[in-house]
Amino acid sequence: MKNFKWILVIFFMVSYSSCVKTEDFQLPESETKEINIEGNITGISAVKSNFNPETKEIYVFSETDTWMEAYVVSSDEGGNFYKELVLQDKPENPIAGILLLVDDNSLFETYNFGRKIYVKLDGLALWSNNGIHQLGIQNRGDVVAIPPSRIDDHIIRTMDTVEIVPLQLEISEFKEEHENLFIQVKNVQFNRNLLREQHHYTFAGEVTDEYDGERQLESCITGASTMLSTSTFSGFKSLYLPENSGSVKGILTRNFYDDYFVIAVNSPDDFSFGGERCDPEFLKCTNNTSEGINVLFEENFTNITSLSALEDGGWTNVNVNGGKVFQPGTFDWNRYIRISAFNTEEAPMEAWLVSPSINLDNVSGAQLSFDIMSSYDNATILSVLVTEEFTGNVLTTNWQPMDAIIPIGPTNQYGRGFVKSKIDISCLKGDIHFAFRYLGAAPDKSTTYDIDNIRVSGN
Repeated sequence: MKNFKWILVIFFMVSYSSCVKTEDFQLPESETKEINIEGNITGISAVKSNFNPETKEIYVFSETDTWMEAYVVSSDEGGNFYKELVLQDKPENPIAGILLLVDDNSLFETYNFGRKIYVKLDGLALWSNNGIHQLGIQNRGDVVAIPPSRIDDHIIRTMDTVEIVPLQLEISEFKEEHENLFIQVKNVQFNRNLLREQHHYTFAGEVTDEYDGERQLESCITGASTMLSTSTFSGFKSLYLPENSGSVKGILTRNFYDDYFVIAVNSPDDFSFGGERCDPEFLKCTNNTSEGINVLFEENFTNITSLSALEDGGWTNVNVNGGKVFQPGTFDWNRYIRISAFNTEEAPMEAWLVSPSINLDNVSGAQLSFDIMSSYDNATILSVLVTEEFTGNVLTTNWQPMDAIIPIGPTNQYGRGFVKSKIDISCLKGDIHFAFRYLGAAPDKSTTYDIDNIRVSGN
C-alpha cells in the first residue's frame, strides 16, 4: 500500500458535458480542475484479504481516503452484466479480481472496458456472495449496489483506457484465484448435442432457461468441460451457438449456487470459432434410419426390480472406482435404469452399463435405439459406445463411440420427457456389446439420466 498525495486532473466541459458520457466525440474547448486526494492507494488483493472466509462476516471499510486502483473488464452494453462492474488489478497478467455493485444500468457509457478507475473504500462493504468477492453498500445482512447519489463519491474515472490482455488458461487450470479475471480459453467447442439439426441451441433463449442459460464448452486438448453462462436478459440470448471450435474470452465466475466455474462473455464478439470441430471418430455405417422387421434384443426394464435382476439379465453394471452404479428406478408405473452422481462424493464417478451379447451374423440393416431423459442437468456426461470384442473388462476393451442423442435437460428439475436415439449399426458383425458410460464428478457434474426402451432390430 502506498501513502502519497494523488493528483487527478478532471476535465470539465464548458457546455453539454453532463449529457455525454463517452469519448467518441470532438472535445470542445475545456478547462481543467485539479482535485487533490491525500490518502492511500491499495490493490484488489489487499482489499479482498479483509474478508474472513471462516466467519463469512461482512467487512465494512472505515479507513478514510483509501482508494483501490482497478481496471474495468466487464461491459453491460450486451446485457450480460447488470448493475455491476468486474474489476481486475492489472491490464496484463492480473492476479486478483473483484465485483463492484453499482446501481446504474448503462455503466459501459462511463466505465467502459479497459477504463482505469479508483474506488474510494470508506463506507463500502465487502462480502462473498455465491463464492464471488463483492464490494457495495451494507444493508443489514446484505451488500447492495452503490446508489446513484453516491456513485461519484466512490468512483473516480480516469482518462486512461488501456488494452486488456486476457489471461490464458485451460479449463482444467481454473482456480479460485482466477475468479473475476478476464481470461481466454483456446481450442474449445460447444458440446455437439447443443448443435443438432433437431434442436440447435441458442445462448439463453430456450424455454428451460429461467435466469441464465448454461451451455457446455469442451476442451479439444484435455477433454475438460465448463459452462458458458448467459443472462436471459442479454441482447444476444436468441442467437444460435457457434458450431465450430476456437477461442473465447470472458469473465471467469461461479454459477448461482457456487457449484462450479462458469464463463460470462461481454458480447458474441468474444468468440473466435473458425476452426474445425474436434469430435471423436464416431461409428459410421450407412445412413439407415429404419428399424428392421426382426427384434434381436429388447429391454424395457419392466422386470428389472433389483441389481441382481439386472445382472441375471446379462448386463454388466460396474463402477471402475467401486462406487455407485446404474440403479433400477420407477415413476408413474414406468420402470427404467437411472444413473447420477448426485449425493455422492465421487470425483470422478465412472460407471458403465454394458449390454448382454447380441449376435449380428446373418443380419442386415441392424439398428440400435433407446430412450434417454436428462434431469438436473449441469453437464453432458453420458456417452454410448459399442464393441465387437468385449473382454469382460470395460477398461481393457477397445470401444467405438457412437453419435447418440444425449438430451439437454432442465437444470433445476426433472426432465420433461424421454428423447429417442436411433443409431445405424449395420456395419457390425459377430457378437457385439453396447455400453452406456457415465463420467461425472460430484458436485459440479451430477446430471441424472434415465434410460429405457432399448432395442436392437434387423432383417
